[in-house]
Amino acid sequence: MLSRALPLDAVCAVFAVPRSNYYAHRQRLERVDEQRILLHKCVNELFVQSRSSAGSRSICDMMWQQHGIAIGRFKVTRLMEESGLVSKQPGKHGYKQATV
Repeated sequence: MLSRALPLDAVCAVFAVPRSNYYAHRQRLERVDEQRILLHKCVNELFVQSRSSAGSRSICDMMWQQHGIAIGRFKVTRLMEESGLVSKQPGKHGYKQATV
């Protein structure tokens, strides 16, 4: 961290932020978000239940139907990326050009 090499006052002055913002940011990083951990658990559970075939849209629907949790598709996508979950859906069909 930059604050270990230089005094904190100097670093905050360079970036024009109050010291209180630095401490608030550090405190946010240390705090555990229980709701996000619960969402990770639900997404992982539903993904395993679908045998790794569900994508973010399917998981959104399943979370609403099974757990009553309304969550956005992009948030589910982010949770899946953080957990390293990738859907096993087949790729797009490759068309061949007809020969005449």
